[in-house]
Amino acid sequence: MSGFANPVNWVLAGVLGYITYNYFSTPPTPPPAPRPKQPALVFKEYTPKELVHFDGRTQDTRILLAVQGKVFDVTRGRNFYGPEGPYGNFAGRDASRGLAKNSFDKDMLVPLEGPIDKLEDLTDEEKEALSDWAMHFEGKYQVVGKLIENKD
Repeated sequence: MSGFANPVNWVLAGVLGYITYNYFSTPPTPPPAPRPKQPALVFKEYTPKELVHFDGRTQDTRILLAVQGKVFDVTRGRNFYGPEGPYGNFAGRDASRGLAKNSFDKDMLVPLEGPIDKLEDLTDEEKEALSDWAMHFEGKYQVVGKLIENKD
C-alpha cells in the first residue's frame, strides 16, 4: 500500500491545498486612508466665546475644552468629547465644574457671556475630583492654551 493512500495524508494534502489557495488568491487589503493631519496649534489665550467654536461639530473641527484654566486639545478623544460622546457637552467649554461634580448636565456649564467660574463653592471632595481630572488631562492631552475672561 502506498503512503499517499493513507486517509491522514489525504486530509493533510487537502488542508495544505486550501491554505495555499487562500494565501495566493485573496488580494491584500489596502490600508485605510490616513486622516489628514491638522496643523499644530500654537499656545494661546482663549476666551469662553472663542473656545466654543472648537466643539468638534464637523470632522475638520478640533475639540478643545478647559479644565482649571488650561485649554486641552482632546481631538484624538473624539469618541468621548465629540458631539455624540458622553462628554460632548464639555467640548468647546470650561468643563471644570461638571468634572468636579461628576455631572454631565448642561446646567454645569457657565454661560458664555458671563465671567469664568471661580469654583469657590466646591467642597474639598469636589476640589480633589477636579484635581484628579486635571492630572488625567495633563497626562493624556496637549495643553494648547489658557482660558481668560471675555474681552469687552
